[in-house]
Amino acid sequence: MHEKAYEAQCESVKVHCTKASESRTRGLALFALALGSFCIGTSEFASMGVLQLFAGSLGLSIPQATHAITAYAFGVVIGAPLVTLMAAGLNRRTLLLCLMALFIVGNLLSAAAMNLGMFIAARFLSGMPQGAYFGAGAVVASYFVGEGGSGKAFATVMAGLTIATIVGSPLATLLGQHLGWRETYIAVAVIGILALAFLWVWIPHNEALKGGPVRQELGALRKPPVWTTMIVAALGVASIFSVYTFIGPFVTDVASLKPSLIPLALALFGVGMTVGNLVGGRLADMHASLGLMLGFGCALVVLALLATFGAHEWVLMFSLFGVGMTMMTAIPTIQVRLTQLAPEAPTLMGAMNLASLNVANAIGAAAGGMVIGAGWGLLSAVWAGFVLTLAGLVVFVATLPRARQAVPV
Repeated sequence: MHEKAYEAQCESVKVHCTKASESRTRGLALFALALGSFCIGTSEFASMGVLQLFAGSLGLSIPQATHAITAYAFGVVIGAPLVTLMAAGLNRRTLLLCLMALFIVGNLLSAAAMNLGMFIAARFLSGMPQGAYFGAGAVVASYFVGEGGSGKAFATVMAGLTIATIVGSPLATLLGQHLGWRETYIAVAVIGILALAFLWVWIPHNEALKGGPVRQELGALRKPPVWTTMIVAALGVASIFSVYTFIGPFVTDVASLKPSLIPLALALFGVGMTVGNLVGGRLADMHASLGLMLGFGCALVVLALLATFGAHEWVLMFSLFGVGMTMMTAIPTIQVRLTQLAPEAPTLMGAMNLASLNVANAIGAAAGGMVIGAGWGLLSAVWAGFVLTLAGLVVFVATLPRARQAVPV
């Protein structure tokens, strides 16, 4: 009797230890994925924070300097489908390691650039791994999170990027202000090496993470609702970049504040993005469209407030938080919808989501730079973002009847 009780107790302890070990492994793997996205986010958003610095160093105007921001975005847009399809058969762990290595090289080349052409090429190369990284990362995270949690899984990977806007980008901007913009990219590369090591150690060798045939991935691109969703993302999310790209000039030239407050403004935007990402991940798993409609709708209100009263310090800071929060509320819904539309190609759908977001990056930064260059004032960039987000919301609502046939709305 006592022996049976003892054996049962031992078995219970063994099960508990196994679950604790699995939980620890899952936590470390998710942390490694988020650290990688933290590096990527720091590189992307810090470029906007040091925009004025590398513009001055390379003898560029602000509109000219935005070409480097746009080049990074084009690197993501082209790299997302290209790299994902070329590496379709690779195990997702191997793919993540290769992508992080390419990212490190791109940032070291960015630090060494001596003119605009070299800098544009380096930023393009730095952007190429991003879409595929988030696509593969979302697949790996979904494996650990479990069925029915694709929104939460994507939000976990995106958490690294949003935290980068709170900590990574402001610190990188501060580093650039004190040591130089080149040191910013060197620091990003060093953190990338750390992320590479963590991915190597903590993402397990697992057959469940193996790739699939290219034909299977390509089949997803023949579905019109996939492209419609990507268009909605590209237009709707563009306002993030119409605002974030010009945070430095907004702080110093519009609100007449000290340059030392730029990192604070960047951090507030990042806090908003992190809060919105958490809310958006939960909404995406609960409802097929609420997160997107709520996010875009509220963003329009905040954008109008910023564009009208952004010269006031407190309005500027509140609006930066609000734009980040509302727009990030929509993004996990986009990922879940794409995965539901093409469940046979989850890696490609994750990559194409990031590609869409970086089309948004290119459109938002370019539109903002264009209206500023036309002499309409710095805050005209915010109105440009307002128009783009409104267009995205209109396209989404207009295509809802067809969307209901493919995904429950």
